[in-house]
Amino acid sequence: MTIAITIRDVPEDVRDALGEDARRQGQSLQAFLLGMLTRQARFAQNQRILAAVERELAGGDGAGPDAPDAAQVLAAARAQRDGGRPDSDSAG
Repeated sequence: MTIAITIRDVPEDVRDALGEDARRQGQSLQAFLLGMLTRQARFAQNQRILAAVERELAGGDGAGPDAPDAAQVLAAARAQRDGGRPDSDSAG
C-alpha cells in the first residue's frame, strides 16, 4: 500500500534546489524525493539492525560453533534483495 505525504511550508529556494537536483538526475521531483525517503528509511533500518547486534554482542556470548558463515548469510540476503540474481560482489 502506498500513501501520500504532504510537506508544507517548504522554502522556495529549497524546492528549487531539490528540483534542480532531480532534473540533473533525469527524474521528476516526485521520483527524486521518493528515492531520498527510501534511502533514509533503509539507512534507519540498518541503524536499528546495528544497534541490535551491538546489544547482543554486549551480552558477551558471541557466535556459537553452529553460527552460519557471515559471507554466506550476506550473499543470501543480497540474492533475496536482488530478486535471486547472483551477487556480483561475491568472492566465492
